[in-house]
Amino acid sequence: MKIALLGYGRMGKVIEQIALKRGHDIVLKIDKGDTGYDLSIADIAIDFSVPSAAVDNISTALNSNVPVISGTTGWLDKFEDIKALCKQKNGAFIYASNFSLGVNLFFELNKILAKLITPFNQYDVQIEETHHTQKQDAPSGTAITLAESIIEESSYKGWTLSPETAKEKIEIEAKRIENVPGTHKVNYNSEIDSVEIIHTAHNRNGFGLGAVIAAEWIVGKKGIFTMRDVLNIQ
Repeated sequence: MKIALLGYGRMGKVIEQIALKRGHDIVLKIDKGDTGYDLSIADIAIDFSVPSAAVDNISTALNSNVPVISGTTGWLDKFEDIKALCKQKNGAFIYASNFSLGVNLFFELNKILAKLITPFNQYDVQIEETHHTQKQDAPSGTAITLAESIIEESSYKGWTLSPETAKEKIEIEAKRIENVPGTHKVNYNSEIDSVEIIHTAHNRNGFGLGAVIAAEWIVGKKGIFTMRDVLNIQ
C-alpha cells in the first residue's frame, strides 16, 4: 500500500515507522507549507496535521479520488462540509478523535456505563483529560467523544470547561503536562462512592497502529466510516 502522510510531526513519524514495519511504502510526506504535490500517486492519505490544515488536506485527498483517514481534532465545525464532499466525489473517509484500538474499546465501555448509571441521579459525572504541552486543542477530541456519548444517554445538555457552568453540563478538565501521550478518566461521583473508568496511553504507538489498520481496511471501499466499522463493533 502506498501511503501519503499529510502532516509529518510526531504522529506522522510514528505512523511512518509502523507502516514500514507492516510492509507499506511512504510515497509522500507533506508538512506545513508544502505545495504542488500529487496525491494521485498514493493509495491512501493519512492526515495527522493541525486544525487549520486538516480541512484542506482532507478535501485535497477526496478531490484526488484518494481515500483519506484523519485523526486531527479541532476542525469539526466543517465536518458536514467534508461529509458532503465525500458523498459528491463518491470517496472514502474515516475520522476518529482517537485511532487507538484500546481507546475505541474504552468508548464502548463508556457508553455501557452511561446507560447503566443514568437512572441513578445521585451520581455527577466529570471527565478529565491529560496530554502533552504541544497539543493545540482543549479539550481533546477523545474527551468530547466521551462526553457526547454520555449526553446521548442522560439529561446533560452539553459539556463545558468551566466548573461554574457545569450544573446541567458535563465538566471536562483539560490538563497539559510535558511528555504525556494521553490519559482520559470518566468519574461518576456521589456522596457515598465513586465509579471511575480510565484509559492511559503509554506511548503514541497505539494511535499509529490504529491509524494504519484503518488505512488498510478502507482501501477499496466507498463511504464515510468510523472506527466502529473498522473494528466490527455492532
